[in-house]
Amino acid sequence: MTDATPALVATPPGRGLYCNRTLNLRAIRAIGFDMDYTLVHYDVDAWEQRAYAYLQQKLHEHGWPVDGLAFLPQFATRGLVIDTALGNIVKADRFGYVKRVMHGTRRLEFDDQRKSYARTLVDLSDSRWVFLNTFFSLSEAVMYAQLVERLDEGQLGPMLNYSDLWQQIRRSLDLAHAEGRLKAELITQPDRYVVVDPDLPLALRDLKQSGKRLLLITNSEWSFTRAMMEHAFDRFLPGGTSWRDLFDLVIVGARKPDFFTGRPPLYEVADDAGLLRPCVGGPTARGVYFGGHADMIEQHLGLSGSEILYVGDHLYTDVKVSKDIHRWRTALIVRELEDEIALLQEARPQQKALDRLMAEKSVLEAEQAQVRLQQQRLEQGYGPTGSGPREPLDGRLARLRTRVEKLEDAIAPLAARLSVVSNAQWGPLMYAGNDRSNLASQVERYADIYTSRVSNFGFATPFAFLRAPRGRLPHDL
Repeated sequence: MTDATPALVATPPGRGLYCNRTLNLRAIRAIGFDMDYTLVHYDVDAWEQRAYAYLQQKLHEHGWPVDGLAFLPQFATRGLVIDTALGNIVKADRFGYVKRVMHGTRRLEFDDQRKSYARTLVDLSDSRWVFLNTFFSLSEAVMYAQLVERLDEGQLGPMLNYSDLWQQIRRSLDLAHAEGRLKAELITQPDRYVVVDPDLPLALRDLKQSGKRLLLITNSEWSFTRAMMEHAFDRFLPGGTSWRDLFDLVIVGARKPDFFTGRPPLYEVADDAGLLRPCVGGPTARGVYFGGHADMIEQHLGLSGSEILYVGDHLYTDVKVSKDIHRWRTALIVRELEDEIALLQEARPQQKALDRLMAEKSVLEAEQAQVRLQQQRLEQGYGPTGSGPREPLDGRLARLRTRVEKLEDAIAPLAARLSVVSNAQWGPLMYAGNDRSNLASQVERYADIYTSRVSNFGFATPFAFLRAPRGRLPHDL
């Protein structure tokens, strides 16, 4: 007799659920999902290339010198910050210290960087700083950097400063999106833009069949939502069913963060054309709705905040606000993690070699410090080593210095290679130098869990108890 028990499914690298705050999925009774870059992932380069083209066209219509510019796919990443005072794009660590700087498309040398930011910390509550926390920010960041160079060259006129430039680009992109041509193009060519995930429908079915109520809460309008969800889901579902059967409630035009911070009215989407009719008493039946607010959803579900998990890709509108105001549990989608983890695994032998060299250097530097202290006591005539010949100490220090310099020669190229893993300009998403990046700090603070894609819930199962690792402090080591 053979064992018919299905084999346990191993979680592929980069597909785990990473936990900042312990979360028992069995205690979660409803899960809400954003759509764009959460349930439906897009080819970032293809999407942002088109967004950039529409932005460029809009600026050209207003007389801006944008001819000859082209989108730079690897130039910007999420988690960077635009300094609208100096016209720079910067990467900061968790404390706000600036670690890398691009002015225009040119990286600043260390001395210039230090002059600009020696006494300046990145404070995202200050309007000077613009945080790039979604993929939708990449096209405007590229355009901003390129036009900073043209502003410096005097091509944009003397009355415009770096902050004005950013505001103009931001307004122009908003206008391009408002016209709806980009989304209309995407609806007609979904295969070109949508990255389909075959694992996703089954993961949602697992969650639903375990008794959890599933919600779709998106800022996108109904026509776009319907088209994207049909393309991403329906081909993988049993015959006679559609993506609508997965969700207990669908809310479009949610206008997050207002959905979490205010009390906008709710409308029912009456037909596929998007006709709206008032829904005064809140949702009463399974259906599609427009607008509304989080309090209304809690009342409809009969659940409190801690029983609801919201999953999205935007640190502020999806994760921070829902957590701060309603105490919903939060999950952040960080799609870049998959590739980054794979690259870091490939670089692990180099990282171990660097760690060994740094550990050896630390021992030698500690010995150097002790020898210098002995020299000081000898020179100034105090303490237990305040007498004796100096020459042996000088010779010992010289030998240590030689060994440290040799180590530094080996460390420098190794550290340089590892510093650009995943992106040649900015390095790993979650690190800034040896420390956590500003983005990683916010992920840790606001996201109870984070993962590369929604279908990773299928590997964890709806019954997982996700435990955060014990917090570590320097003295723990």
